[in-house]
Formats: sequence, C-alpha cells, structure tokens
Amino acid sequence: MSTSLDYPKTKELLKYGIKDTKVLWNLSGEELQKLTVEKGMGRESSNGTLAVNTGKFTGRSPQDRFIVKDDYTKNVWWGKINKPLAPENFDKLYDRVTEYLSGKEVYVHDGYVCAYPEYRMNVRTITEYPWSNFFVKNMFLRLNEEELENFDEEWLVLCVPGYVEEDPASYGLRQGNFSILNFTRKIALVGGSAYTGEMKKGIFSALNLIFPKDKNVLPMHCSANVGKDNDTAIFFGLSGTGKTTLSADPERKLIGDDEHGWTPDNVIFNFEGGCYAKVIGLTEEKEPDIFRAIKPGALLENVIFDENGEVDFFDSSITQNTRVSYPIEHIENIQENSYGENPKNIFFLTCDAFGVLPPVSKLTPGQAAYHFISGYTAKVAGTEAGITEPVPSFSACFGEPFMPLHPTVYAEMLSKKMQEANVNVWLINTGWSGGPYGVGSRIKLRYTRSMITEILNGNLENVDFEMHPIFGLNMPKYCAGVPSEMLNPINTWLQKGVYIQKSIQLAHSFHLNFEKFAQKASQEILEGGPLIDEHHHISSHL
Repeated sequence: MSTSLDYPKTKELLKYGIKDTKVLWNLSGEELQKLTVEKGMGRESSNGTLAVNTGKFTGRSPQDRFIVKDDYTKNVWWGKINKPLAPENFDKLYDRVTEYLSGKEVYVHDGYVCAYPEYRMNVRTITEYPWSNFFVKNMFLRLNEEELENFDEEWLVLCVPGYVEEDPASYGLRQGNFSILNFTRKIALVGGSAYTGEMKKGIFSALNLIFPKDKNVLPMHCSANVGKDNDTAIFFGLSGTGKTTLSADPERKLIGDDEHGWTPDNVIFNFEGGCYAKVIGLTEEKEPDIFRAIKPGALLENVIFDENGEVDFFDSSITQNTRVSYPIEHIENIQENSYGENPKNIFFLTCDAFGVLPPVSKLTPGQAAYHFISGYTAKVAGTEAGITEPVPSFSACFGEPFMPLHPTVYAEMLSKKMQEANVNVWLINTGWSGGPYGVGSRIKLRYTRSMITEILNGNLENVDFEMHPIFGLNMPKYCAGVPSEMLNPINTWLQKGVYIQKSIQLAHSFHLNFEKFAQKASQEILEGGPLIDEHHHISSHL
C-alpha cells in the first residue's frame, strides 16, 4: 500500500482547506497498528489484537447529532433525534476544524460503502488519530490498488476527536463535541469525540435519507443471511435481542450484521465491509464467530487486560459498551459478494422482559408495519444504571437514532416491499417466559434457534395458529424442537389473571408510544396494533 511519501496526491488535501500537513495515505492495518502503539494511543493484547480507549465518550452522543437544514433536507423529521443546524454555522465550524488540522499529521483512508455495485458510494475519511483510520479500514468496503489510483469520493468524513469547540452556543451546538451531516456539501463532520461509532453511524444516517429520497431503496438497521437455496433472511432487533447471535447460523452465509439496503429488484446488500460487535460478557461458547474474529486486524475498544495482556471480557469498569471492529473476512461463513436475493423471511427480534409476547408469531402486513414503527424491546436490570425491573423501550424502525425521515416513510416502504416480494414477517420474543424478569425464565437460545430454523425450512407454513387475545398476534400451535405449551405464553404463567393484566399494561405502553406516529399512519397500520385500546376496551376491529 502506498504511503504519503511516494503518493502523488498529498496536495489534494488543500481542496478541503487542510494545509501544511504530513499525510499518511491508505496505510495498511499493520502500519496503522504500529503507529498507534508507538504513539502510546493503544496497546496489543496477548494475541496481537490492537486495543484502544476512546476516552470521554464510550458511546454515541445522540444529543449532539445535527443535520444541516437546507433545500435537500426539507423533508427531514426534525425533533429530538434530528436537530437542525444552520448552513453558515456548519461552514464556520468546518473552517475552524480544518484550520485546527493544518500543520498536523493526518491519516486518509479511501474506501466505499454499499456492496451492490449499482449503489456503491465512495467515501474518503480524514482522521486525526491513526486508530480512527484503522476502524474505518475495517468497517468500510475495501478497494484494490487500481481503484485507489482512480479514486474520486462522493462523501467526505472528517474525524477530529482533539477539536473541542470552546464556544458551542455561537455555532448552534449544545456542547463542545458534535456529529454533523451536511447533505449539500456531502460531509460528515465529527469533532470532540473519539468514539468510532460516530463515523459509522454518520454514514449510515446519510444513506437513510439518500436511499429512500433518491433511489427507492429501503435502508435497514438489521442483519441478514442467505441459505443454500439462495433465500435471504433479515433480522431486525435492538441491542441485546440476539440480532448478531441469531444471524450467525452454520447452515447459512452471513451477508452482514448491522446495516443493509433493499433494492427495487429485491436484492439485500450490506452497506459495510466489517462488523462492530459488543464484547461485554463474550465467550467462545456463546459467540464463537465474534470470539474467533478477535485477532490481528481487529480493533478492541475500552476493554480491560490483565498483566499478561489477556482481555477480561466481563470487566465493564470503563463501559458496558465494550466493542470490537473487524473486517467481515474474519468470519468464516460469509456471503462473498455481501449481497443476497430473494428475501423470504423477516424476523423482528424483541427481548420482552415482561414475559407477555409469544416466543414466535406471524404478522399481517399491517401488524408488521405497526411493530416495525414501534421497534419494541424491554430493558432489564443491569443494562443501565438505575433499572431494577423491566422498562419498555421503543426505537422506531429498530434504529430511530439514525433515521432522518418520519418512521412511517420507512414502514410503508417495508410494507410495500413485503407484499411485492411475498415475504413472511415474524415477531420473535427472545426474552422471558412463565412470568416477567425475576419470576419467569429467559427463553432458551436453542428453542429460539429451532423456531427460526423451522420457519426458514418452511415448516410453519402448514401448522394451525391461534390468535393472542390482546395483541391479535397469530401464534403457531406446534413447532418442532419447542415445547408446545410455551407457544402460547399464558400457558406458562401460574396466575392467568396476572398474565392478562400484564398484557393489557404492555398493550397500553404500545398505544402511548404510537401516539406520536398515529397522525401519519394509514388505517391498516393503525389496525396492526394491540386489540385493546387505551381505555382497555377490546377494539372494534377484533
């Protein structure tokens, strides 16, 4: 790989307003790792994997995420998720950042996102730190020598953790750190935070506006895999619901674990060239693919070592959000081109700590849109400070922090694509059975795997279903490998009346959460919700 010393394009940074820099261009992972260690910015674990500490920020800072408000972004769903920033404030801030970088050593990485050739988007990333560049090298798709020679970027990512704005209010910011998307200038600007996920999610958020608006492609926060008959399965789910675990299937090839697009021709393609996985509590037994991917070429974040350089994956003293990024090739069983056709099944994964939702149910198109917009899971004690009993958690489209448009836009696209491609949608509860957290027990992973396998093999097509009295969900009466009494959750509770009461309570939470979307939702979507209305009456559409 070329370095800045023999690379003819070093002067190119002048066009970004970055002057007098020493530019290290498209370095290999080994070179970036060596520089990180030499500069005292990271160290190697016992098996040679680079590990860094991201400093003050060990996760994204959603309150400091902005979108420049201009003609291109006029349809953005403005609010607490998408905060507007004036173009002139962005321009002033950008000039401050490039001035800050001038005279420093910077790292440039040229790559692309979107594995399907028709939608490929070239991204140039300029970073202040070598390990930020290492992360992008893992996460974006990689180019060959010839492609690098003729590289022309569509988007620019500028990541400057050392720049903290001292007068944030005068730029329309909340505090000194920021993550800003400018769709007209095609720049993602990250400052004041070294958390690498800001770069990844910045580009994902950009695609979440560009694709629906300009390309008729549905962007999805999901994992995907493909079977021997070339059928593709899609897995949506928030953190802790089993998205990564359940899409890693020895019988199927992984397309990707986090961000995908669904084209008008029913191709499902990965946006990324790598995986960014949580490693808290990681064991080889539980997550063999991730565990084995942690080797030279991977980047660990915020983990704790012992004196021999062995990582303690159970130590959360820096953060619960310990992570690893690695190129997708570190996983053995992958779909080589990172896209698949023929989507047949979609799984919405939820970890229902109330023990109310059935372990598996089949959704109608209206229910699918409703549950997609709701994006439900329940947080349990231990996931966040101060949580001692289950709390319902809703994230629209299973990725609300990254969605610039109103959630119904994505839900209606999903509904339309589902119906056109004749896809089945399933709600899978990977949470509790026999009572809520603290009373019941977590549904065994092998049962959930059996349900998914039976669905993928087409074996739930011809079984009898019964309807859940409160959520209106269709629950199979039989599924091989799963005790039949579990399939209707009321059977597993000792006190049936308490179960009904808890179900009504959860249905009420769904209704309350949905109020903010109801105005823009169609009748079919509204009727996809629980059958109990907010006054605890059975709805008329029963």
